[in-house]
Amino acid sequence: MRFTILKELFAGFVRTRGIGRHFRRLLLLDSLAGTGVSREVPPTLSQTLIAAAKSDPDALLKQLDSHPHGLSEAQAEAARERFGLNEIEQEKPLPWWLHLWHCYKTPFDLLLTLLAVISYVTEDLKATIVIGSMVAISVFIRFWQESKSNRAADKLKAMVSNTATVIRHDLAEDAMEDARRYFDVRLHPKEPRKVEVPIRQLVPGDLVVLCAGDMIPGDCRVHSAKDLFVSQAAMTGESLPVEKFVRLRDGAMSNPLELENILFMGTNVVSGSATAVVVSTGNRTYFGALAQRVTSTDRTPTQFQSGVNKVAWLLIRFMMVMSPLVLFINGFTKGDWTEAFLFAMSIAVGLTPEMLPMIVTSTLAKGAVILSRQKVIVKRLDAIQNFGAMDVLCTDKTGTLTQDKIFLANHTDVWGKESDDVLESAYLNSYYQTGLKNLLDVAVLEHVEVHRELEVATAFRKVDEIPFDFTRRRMSVVVAEHDRHHLLICKGAVEEILSVCSRVRHGEADEPLTAELLARVRAVTADLNEDGLRVVAVASREMPPDKDTYAVADESDLTLIGYVAFLDPPKESTAPALKALAAHGVAVKVLTGDNELVTAKICRGVGLPADTVLLGADVERMSDAELSRAVETHNIFAKLTPSHKERIVRLLKANGHVVGFMGDGINDAPALRTADIGISVDTAVDIAKEAADIILLEKSLMVLEEGVIEGRKTFANMLKYIKMTASSNFGNVFSVLVASAFIPFLPMLPMHLLTQNLLYDISQIAIPFDSVDDELVKNPQRWNPGDIGRFMLFFGPVSSVFDIATYCIMWFVFGANSPAHQTLFQSGWFVEGLMTQTLVVHMIRTQKIPFIQSRPGTALLVTTGLIMAVGIFIPMGPFAHYFKLQALPLAYFPVLIVVLAGYMVLTQGMKRYYTRRFGWQ
Repeated sequence: MRFTILKELFAGFVRTRGIGRHFRRLLLLDSLAGTGVSREVPPTLSQTLIAAAKSDPDALLKQLDSHPHGLSEAQAEAARERFGLNEIEQEKPLPWWLHLWHCYKTPFDLLLTLLAVISYVTEDLKATIVIGSMVAISVFIRFWQESKSNRAADKLKAMVSNTATVIRHDLAEDAMEDARRYFDVRLHPKEPRKVEVPIRQLVPGDLVVLCAGDMIPGDCRVHSAKDLFVSQAAMTGESLPVEKFVRLRDGAMSNPLELENILFMGTNVVSGSATAVVVSTGNRTYFGALAQRVTSTDRTPTQFQSGVNKVAWLLIRFMMVMSPLVLFINGFTKGDWTEAFLFAMSIAVGLTPEMLPMIVTSTLAKGAVILSRQKVIVKRLDAIQNFGAMDVLCTDKTGTLTQDKIFLANHTDVWGKESDDVLESAYLNSYYQTGLKNLLDVAVLEHVEVHRELEVATAFRKVDEIPFDFTRRRMSVVVAEHDRHHLLICKGAVEEILSVCSRVRHGEADEPLTAELLARVRAVTADLNEDGLRVVAVASREMPPDKDTYAVADESDLTLIGYVAFLDPPKESTAPALKALAAHGVAVKVLTGDNELVTAKICRGVGLPADTVLLGADVERMSDAELSRAVETHNIFAKLTPSHKERIVRLLKANGHVVGFMGDGINDAPALRTADIGISVDTAVDIAKEAADIILLEKSLMVLEEGVIEGRKTFANMLKYIKMTASSNFGNVFSVLVASAFIPFLPMLPMHLLTQNLLYDISQIAIPFDSVDDELVKNPQRWNPGDIGRFMLFFGPVSSVFDIATYCIMWFVFGANSPAHQTLFQSGWFVEGLMTQTLVVHMIRTQKIPFIQSRPGTALLVTTGLIMAVGIFIPMGPFAHYFKLQALPLAYFPVLIVVLAGYMVLTQGMKRYYTRRFGWQ
């Protein structure tokens, strides 16, 4: 149970690529499965946390060489030198030599190296040089491309840095305090400074200021708190946020996970505020302790990675079948088992997709760089393919469908008449709250004239605050006016405010809230909602001035005084973006905690059908089976809680959809974690940014539409390479099998196959930069290894038809029909084989007629053209004897043109048949 919980913690805390800046998200705990590594808190860490929990706050600060006003800059720097950065040690980027080793240690390159060694032992130096060159070039290209993509990803991720608010003070203040105590002089020390520092720079002893939405940046002890609720469900299994206190209520508690004044790295603040002293950072945290105990293994493959691996193993299975066949056929027919073994090894190499990692990485890196120019930051490169596969996008309403700017449109009394008293009360509430100020608060605070008229700075003093949470959906502040009385002002959702009201204000008098008045209140707010306004109710209650601390229980017997109504008009780009997404097969579903009337009004304004809206209460009543059907027929969901959003996303995934979720608030974090692709914005709260795979610098659906297209282009180019490699290699090996059975010599030497394979791979380097047909980006795309296998079996033998035709031409027309003339035969097939292999790049990159209906990218056209020229130059030039080839007669080339033309015509015909029967992609 604890393992599952901790796994969710990792998934929610960090969503980064394999070599991240802070912490790996799922890898460490996934790799614990099936091992002997303990998931319990290490004993030394337990003792440290329990000791910190039981210590007096001031004594703990002294123990950590800290101060009630925080560390100074010099102290923080010294502690950083002592403890290091607040990051997991294993997560530092790999050194270049280790990265180079990872690029080399693929099964394909190891196989090539083995073949090179065998060639060297058998004193075939030329083959050794060619094979060694192939390994070196392949590894270098992969290393260079991955290094480049990692640097690009690091630059992008650096734009999304998380920070913590810490308290800093000057050491001179200590001297001032000592002087005050010694001379009994009243000095007024400066207030400690609050500064933002990157999380990775935090050190033990730092005093951290926390409020709603903040991530806990290290293992901390609460120093002071006000209604602090922390979500640590992923760590302890508690479904609801837990309240944290300064002191332990049970001093005998021995389980660190249950300590009421300890905050764990990776959890997040739901509501309230606090200051906490950092006890441990990096590897010394509970999070880091687990990371240290796990060997550095690759994380559990994503759906994208699994698809790539399945395709690679499909080709390897073909290799494991074909290579032994070639070995035994050549061994028995030629009698030279050594040569047969070398040739079989060459066949194995020819079937291996050795360039697959490089093509995939460079294609994804190119997509990430292009998206960065479109204000999209890709935190995890594999997410690009999920972007292209996405067929359902769940999004909030505010700031996405509507403008990211809220205007205060009305401030009315209970009866709908304009009221300055309501505006003043709302202003005081927004001004004095210390929690996460939303757009509604910002809109209220823009009325600075209220500040002057009320003389807020001199007439009012804040007494206390009851922070907002997503269960109550309201928050309150208590202010004292000239210290005569206390006034509790509560602001929040209409229904939640009404639930704690017993009276309504009518003019100067208060009246009991009867059923008739309640119906009238709801009618007034409904009218405002139908006008597209977001309505927030305001209530108040006078309290005696003899109380300093207030709690949720004090939010009762309130008087409803009116409403503030906000306008959030739709963006002009929303309707076109929704049409564009629909045209590309992406259904948009709106998941919001807002009122259903406002939501329906906005949705109708942007062209989304809003006939039926499913409410959070309906979601709560439905079973999973019922909701699973409802999510397919409904597009608008209103008044949802965070758990409702997460449940809807989870069931959409269970229905077979690839689901994207776009959100930026604390309440969006669970759904962001659950979605196939989490999308947030740079202005989102920390926990939302950490949970996301994609960060938008502009909160716009139009930007998402561009990202979807780029994701599909990226996938299409990767699929091109796989189809080309699969069909071409299979056809080549099939031709070798036929030739081996009937020809008394090897149809091609091992070094010929390897040279041909090397040139063919170089011709495909430009595939990531190829253009993509519009038809290939219209619909979501997913991996289907079964289709790859079928494609291979259909198109591989097409090239074999013309290979066999070349055999016959060389045998009967040019007289290459004996071991004495095998070099001529091998030269003829070398050129024809390379030409057809290179042409297949253009034939299979599109279902249209190549060069006429679909033009390749310039880079691909140049590389394939150069490789075809090199392929002809090798036997015709001065280096032919190094490759054991010879010049071909000029009469060969007209025949070659006819063969290639026939190959293109037959391949185009097969493409049409295949597309009609199975579809192209």
